[in-house]
Amino acid sequence: MYKLLKQVEGHARRGEFVTPHGTVQTPAFMNVGTVAAIKGGLSAKDLEDIGCQVELSNTYHLHVRPGDELIKAMGGLHKFMTWSGPILTDSGGFQIFSLADLRKITEEGVSFHSHVDGRKLFIGPEQSMRIQANLGSDVAMAFDECVKIPSPREYFESSCARTYRWLVRCKSALAAYNAEPDAVNPGQMLFGINQGGIYPDLRVDHMKAIAELDLPGYAIGGLAVGETTQEMYDTIEIVQEHMPADRPRYLMGVGTPGNIIEGVWRGVDLFDCVMPARNGRHAHLFTKQGVINLKNERYARDESPIDPECGCPVCRRYSRAYLRHLFKAEETLGLRLAVMHNLWFYNDLMAEIRAALEAGTFGEYRAKYSKLLDTRI
Repeated sequence: MYKLLKQVEGHARRGEFVTPHGTVQTPAFMNVGTVAAIKGGLSAKDLEDIGCQVELSNTYHLHVRPGDELIKAMGGLHKFMTWSGPILTDSGGFQIFSLADLRKITEEGVSFHSHVDGRKLFIGPEQSMRIQANLGSDVAMAFDECVKIPSPREYFESSCARTYRWLVRCKSALAAYNAEPDAVNPGQMLFGINQGGIYPDLRVDHMKAIAELDLPGYAIGGLAVGETTQEMYDTIEIVQEHMPADRPRYLMGVGTPGNIIEGVWRGVDLFDCVMPARNGRHAHLFTKQGVINLKNERYARDESPIDPECGCPVCRRYSRAYLRHLFKAEETLGLRLAVMHNLWFYNDLMAEIRAALEAGTFGEYRAKYSKLLDTRI
C-alpha cells in the first residue's frame, strides 16, 4: 500500500510504502545485495547501521546458487540473510538478457545456459514467480524483456506486447503461490514493469495497458541501457503521467546522485543501482563536493575524512590517507570501508531529499546538488 503524504514542486512526491516487513519512507534508495550480500563485505547489520530501508536481491543469481528451494527450506530470504526489513527481488530478466549465452525467447519464456556452470535453464513468468515466492521477498518484479537501446522499433513493439502477456501470467501465478498453505510471504506484492525503449507512444501505450491490471506498484524499466541522460529524463516524464498516482513508482537500475535527484523531481519514489558499491570498490567515492578518486597521489598525506560533511562510521574515524593506503596495499578492508561510505551517502542523500520535500525546499536542493554531486573532482 502506498500513501501520498505530500505532492510538491515539479512532480516530486513524499510518501510511505507499506510492506509486510515494514514501512518505507519514500523517496528511497534500495541497496543492491545481488546474491543476498552487498559486494564489498557488508552484512545485514551494516545495512541497518547505514540507514538502508530496502534490500534488493536477484532472482536469477539466487536461483542458480544456492537455489531458491534451499532458501525456502531455510525459512526464506529474510531469515537466510538475517535482514528483517523489506526486500525486493528483481525477476532475473535483465540478467538473462545481459549475462546468459545462447538464449532463446519464446512465448513460454526464455531458454538459456547458466553463466556459472553452463547448464541449461528455462525461466518464464511462472518460473520467475515461483522462484520469488520461494525467496519470500516483499516485492516480486514481473518477468520482462529488457531490450538494448538502440533496437528496431518493430522489435520493441513485439517485445512490449509479449511482456504484457507475461505480466498477466505473472499476476495469476503469484496469486496462486501466495494462496498456498506453505507460502513464505503470503503478502508478497507484484510490480509491473513498463518497457518501450525511447519511443514515447510505445511507452505510453504499454504503461496504460499494465496500469489496467491494478497492481500494487509499477516500475520504469529498460533505461540506462544505451540512451542519453536527457532521453532517460524525457522518458520518465512521458511515462509518469500515466502511472497510477496511488501506487509506488520505481525507476530500475538508475543511477548517479544527480540522476536520483532528477528522478525524484519527475515523480519517482524508488531507486536502485549497483553504482555506489561498484564505484566504492574502485575507490571512487561520493562527497557533497563531488566524486573523488582516492587512489590519486594528492590524498597520500590527506588527514581529512572522505567527506567532511559526512557522518558515516568511516568518515568519523578514518582519513583519506589511510583508506588510500588500504587500496594501494590491496587490503579488503579498503573495499569494505569505501562501500560502507558510499551506501551511507546514498541513504543519507534520500533522507535529505525527503526533508527538503517536507520543507518545501526541494527546488533549491535540486538546483544546488543535481550537477554538483556528479562532478568528478
